[in-house]
Amino acid sequence: MLNPLVTVGGKIVAENKVIVITGAAGTGKTTVQKYLLKEFGLKRVLTHTTRPMRAGEQNGVDYYFEDDESFERNHYLERVSYSGYQYGSSFEALQQAWHQGQIATIVLETLGAITYAEKLGDQAVILFMTVRNHAQLKERMQIRGDNPKMIAKRLGSKEHERDLELPAELKNRAIEIDNTNWSTTRQQLDNIVKRLQDKD
Repeated sequence: MLNPLVTVGGKIVAENKVIVITGAAGTGKTTVQKYLLKEFGLKRVLTHTTRPMRAGEQNGVDYYFEDDESFERNHYLERVSYSGYQYGSSFEALQQAWHQGQIATIVLETLGAITYAEKLGDQAVILFMTVRNHAQLKERMQIRGDNPKMIAKRLGSKEHERDLELPAELKNRAIEIDNTNWSTTRQQLDNIVKRLQDKD
């Protein structure tokens, strides 16, 4: 198994960071990641999933879309089941992102975020996204074009209920961000990334 603290080129990268964005569906995790990629040029850790592609998504760009058999061929740092589908991030993908830049970013559900915190220690910067009014979550998923049946399934899942609250394992570890107001969220993100860049 690959060592997550070594890049493809063999260089020790203990100073590298990965910003892990987590929280319930609809809290804006993907929006936050897209902002960090565009505004700061951070590198995205591409994850693997067995869920169907949404409209406009591309294999190898948004995710590595797998079937059950191909999913099992990868070497995972973490893997979880969510709403009946498999998700995972591989050691190879993390190393590749770090090979391209010192700060990477990944969107994970909370169990994955806990695993990153445990395995990578201070290299993992955990952002827990939330909104004050949970009723907004369904509306946000509708706006982004999710299938109505998939929305109902996700909102009714035990995983969604779990991800509405910051897990005990991430308390005093994660940075909580209320994403009700985007301008406030953006300012917090700017401050977080600038602090990380100043440490380089």
